[in-house]
Amino acid sequence: MFTAGHILHEIFLHINWHCHRDQPQISPMVEKPLYEFIQNYCNNTKGVHFEKVGGTETHIHLVIQVEPSVLVSDFIGKVKGASSYEVNKQYGPNVLQWQRGYGVASFAKRNLPAVLKYIAEQRKHHQSGTTNEVLEKHGESSEDGWEGQSNC
Repeated sequence: MFTAGHILHEIFLHINWHCHRDQPQISPMVEKPLYEFIQNYCNNTKGVHFEKVGGTETHIHLVIQVEPSVLVSDFIGKVKGASSYEVNKQYGPNVLQWQRGYGVASFAKRNLPAVLKYIAEQRKHHQSGTTNEVLEKHGESSEDGWEGQSNC
C-alpha cells in the first residue's frame, strides 16, 4: 500500500504488448538488457512502482503499481517507445519493433503473488496451453503499423 500525499492507493496493473506481427524478436541476447531497461524505466518514472517484467520471445508482461496521477496510456506508450529505441541503439536498427496496442488489466493486491507467478512461468504456460485469457489479451494488431520508437 502506498500513499501519494494524502491519498491512499492500491492500483495494481498487469500490462502486456507484443512484438511487430508477433515475430520472435526478444532473443536471449536482447531479453535481459530489455527487461533491465524496462525495470529501470519504471523505477525512474514518478508514480510508478515496479513489480515484475517477463514474457516470451514474442511479447512482454509487466506488473506495476501506480499512483492515481499516472496516465496509464502515456506511460505504456513511453515505456514501449523508450525500450525499443534503447534495444535498437544497442543492437542495430529494427532489432525490436512493437506492434500497435497493448492489454492492461487491474487486479487486487491479494492476487499479486499469482500474477507474479504467472509471469515467471510464461514459457511453461505457452508450451502447455495454460495461458490466462485475461492476462494475454493485448488489443488489436496492425499489419502495416509498428511502434518502433514512437508512442502507442
